[in-house]
Amino acid sequence: MTDATNDRKIEHIQVINNDPETDRNGSYFDNLKLSHRALPGINLNEVDTSCEFLAKRLSFPLLISSMTGGDHQLIRKINRHLAEAAEHCQVALAVGSQRVMFSSEAAAESFKLRQFAPSTVLLGNIGAVQLNKGFSIVQAQAAVDILQADGLYLHLNALQEAIQAEGDTEFRDLHLQIQSIVEQLDKPVLLKEVGSGFSVADLKQGMAAGVKYFDVAGKGGTSWSRIEHHRNQRRESAVVASKNGQLSNDLGLCFQDWGIDTVTSLQALSSYTDSVTLISSGGIRNGIDMLKSVILGASICGVAAPFLQPAMQSTEAVILEIERLRQEFKTAMFLLGMKDIKSLFKNNSLLQQER
Repeated sequence: MTDATNDRKIEHIQVINNDPETDRNGSYFDNLKLSHRALPGINLNEVDTSCEFLAKRLSFPLLISSMTGGDHQLIRKINRHLAEAAEHCQVALAVGSQRVMFSSEAAAESFKLRQFAPSTVLLGNIGAVQLNKGFSIVQAQAAVDILQADGLYLHLNALQEAIQAEGDTEFRDLHLQIQSIVEQLDKPVLLKEVGSGFSVADLKQGMAAGVKYFDVAGKGGTSWSRIEHHRNQRRESAVVASKNGQLSNDLGLCFQDWGIDTVTSLQALSSYTDSVTLISSGGIRNGIDMLKSVILGASICGVAAPFLQPAMQSTEAVILEIERLRQEFKTAMFLLGMKDIKSLFKNNSLLQQER
């Protein structure tokens, strides 16, 4: 008998590979224009891209964002390649949802990554809604322990769950369950959207629950609504059953661009960075987008989709992609005359002012 949660992981990869439009290419960062310096006043080799995240030093503010996990040779290969590359380049890595390890014992192997990344930042990951479905500190701690993680993502995916025929949509009073995990877990808890963005109201509720790290994960990148649309299409009928009645197979396309884009989320939340740490993700595709994120108040930037194909190939292919982003990020800092991350962070003078 196959495990449904495990099977979904492979289906998600297949959909992303077969439909380029799951990446929505929102290009919201393109609307921000930078003030180029013809006389940057520094040498390129003086630029220091390093930063601190969760008490560890990273070579530049990159987090390889959550992708996958489960009992399949391809998934194990992907996660190992990502972990080895993250360690080599000293960037952070977050795993995909670990829910599967609680329904498939064999899936746990794909999350034993500390052996491949002994020193860099690793983040565990479970769906926050599962806290309303029986998960507790037991599962949260187990997710951290198997990875020997530096923190735990609780991901918020209300849209994806609503589109998914077998989705869990019991989000009532979820902030109370989140607070319980924050109070009990021995590592930091990070709240993460999965492509629809964070509002100020969400941030305030998370802060009230004790959360200090927020991944805005805005729209503009991978659309999980579109991915679930494809999964629904694969079913025998054009209308698939759901526990809430009948779920239209067009629902995923209708909501494929729903939400708050990453730029707008960062702009709305940047005034809270004295109290919280913001992670920018959702539609970041190059080092310039990363740099703009730091200017808008992000301490680190999550990137996922550009790493999937390289991770299916080799550790070396992932390293090349990381180095591409690092070189772009460093070059952009040089062209703005910025020597370090501190001088870049929330420096709005680096943006061209509207006339």
